[in-house]
Amino acid sequence: MQFFIILFPVFCIFIVGFIAQKALKFDIANLSKMSLYVLSPFLAFKTFYLHHLTIDYLYYIIYIFSLCFILVAIISIWSWLCKYNTKERCAMILSSCFMNNGNYGTPVILVFFGSLGFDLAVITMILQQFLMSTVGIYYAVKGGGNSGKASQKAIMMKVIRMPVAYGALLGIAFQLCQIPLSASILTSISMIGDASIVVIMIILGMQLATLKVAQLEYSKISVALLVRMVISPFVAMVLVHFMPIDAMYKQILIVLAAMPTAANTTLMSVQFNTKPELVSSATFISTLLSLVTLPMVLWLVNAPIPA
Repeated sequence: MQFFIILFPVFCIFIVGFIAQKALKFDIANLSKMSLYVLSPFLAFKTFYLHHLTIDYLYYIIYIFSLCFILVAIISIWSWLCKYNTKERCAMILSSCFMNNGNYGTPVILVFFGSLGFDLAVITMILQQFLMSTVGIYYAVKGGGNSGKASQKAIMMKVIRMPVAYGALLGIAFQLCQIPLSASILTSISMIGDASIVVIMIILGMQLATLKVAQLEYSKISVALLVRMVISPFVAMVLVHFMPIDAMYKQILIVLAAMPTAANTTLMSVQFNTKPELVSSATFISTLLSLVTLPMVLWLVNAPIPA
């Protein structure tokens, strides 16, 4: 029951965005642009500035990137077999290779694994942020436009111009150089950055309000959901088997790998026109399905039952 209680606010925010779009018809593209270019860099800076870097990050970096690229390879092979174009392939990658380890994953881990588990969840959230700010942006740009066939140089130029990764790198630089920031400045950065979390979820609700059920690409969504909710945790099981970390941390990484699609992917797909209807529907449906699949994964890894 506690599992459903902690996820209830997430769905409430989706509903607010859905109702707002139905009633007021906002310009979703401009809202996503504001979040991606203005709010998210502050969140990335704050996240990397406040959390101390240790050698353990190296193991988790290898794990996060390995998991992502294995899933990208699976989607790419399936897309080649089905003769999907670049736009379709990139949209499916956004829908299945990036998980919601932040506002969704961290409270789940806190409830089942306590404060030690929460610390690892925050670390993976940080790394996942950087992954989406680089690899995620790359595939969003690659699948964008009318043809989905932009040149490699044009894609990389757009990725380089995205400010989110620079916010993360600046946060790392400030931390390593031990540059102090006053409480008032940190508060301002936190307020701007934290606003992006709610805005992203509201935008997802808005995007859902524009979907037409008859036009959903069910075959592509089904494959994306299979990779995100089923294949991903099994790949994670194999990867963590070779990692020299505590058994509980292995459990946590497997559970986090089973999280639904990250809401940020909807933001990217809207901004670069990478089939946002496919990505947003996969994000929402995976979030709904996680109410069933996540308890199963928690049981599978023998997660401790919260008091």
